[in-house]
Amino acid sequence: MKKINNKVGYLDDDFKIFNIKDKKNIQFEYHHHNFNKIIIFIDGDVTYFIEGRPYKLKPWDILFINNNEIHKPIINPDKFYERIVIWINPNFMQKHKNYKTDLLECFDLAIKNKYNLLTTNKSSIDLIKKYIHEIELCDSNDEFGSDVLKRTFFLQFLVLINRWFLQNEKSTNINFNTSNKDIESILNYIDNNLEKDLSIDNIASEFFTSKYYLMRKFKAQTGTSMHSYITQKRLVLAKSLINEGLSMGDVCTRCGFNDYSSFVRAFKKAYNVSPRNYLNNNNEFENGFSTE
Repeated sequence: MKKINNKVGYLDDDFKIFNIKDKKNIQFEYHHHNFNKIIIFIDGDVTYFIEGRPYKLKPWDILFINNNEIHKPIINPDKFYERIVIWINPNFMQKHKNYKTDLLECFDLAIKNKYNLLTTNKSSIDLIKKYIHEIELCDSNDEFGSDVLKRTFFLQFLVLINRWFLQNEKSTNINFNTSNKDIESILNYIDNNLEKDLSIDNIASEFFTSKYYLMRKFKAQTGTSMHSYITQKRLVLAKSLINEGLSMGDVCTRCGFNDYSSFVRAFKKAYNVSPRNYLNNNNEFENGFSTE
């Protein structure tokens, strides 16, 4: 595996590719990155949660995870987990955008449709293997132009998977809603009301259900408690608002935190830096290193 910058989750290159096969008993919490991520699942027993929606992965499934989408895997530690993880700097994608082609299309569609999964067939698997192999050969080669070839192969790979994603959307009647209907409605409600009082009591009242039933159902469906999920969503929004230049007080209010001290505690726990010092530390802090 390649080494990365000491700042956890920090990507200062155009892209990085990790080939990983391991067997570890690690429990992940929901988290997010500032970069876009592609996961090509090869083998194992893994359910991946993205924005509260579960995907039970099959060999050579591809997941598209946008920057700022919260996600986490639940991994069976008794089986080897093999995958290819690709980190992509959004600035790299923007540099190669023109009036006809936007390489972020697959990520944008995943957000729009609330469906982050692309299934593959034998021919597409062979092409994935080919391009990853060529990119890795260039990465280990010091010959003239290897860096250019590496970037060229990667761009070709991105064009290819965007085409697959677009074809998959047009040719199939995908049920983009992978979650339970009730929980899907609650996830949408949370997304649209982060500045409001999102206590369990209020949400249960909004959806005319028992709060205890709601808490059990939400955790079973999303892999986390409702409180933890809401906090993560609010922190993602907080980072975005800080980057936009809003005052700390406005950020706290817009993100729905009860008071400034609770906002600071939650922010520091998640990113190991206070909100006020966030911009001075390259905006790249997360709990614990992981390619996941």
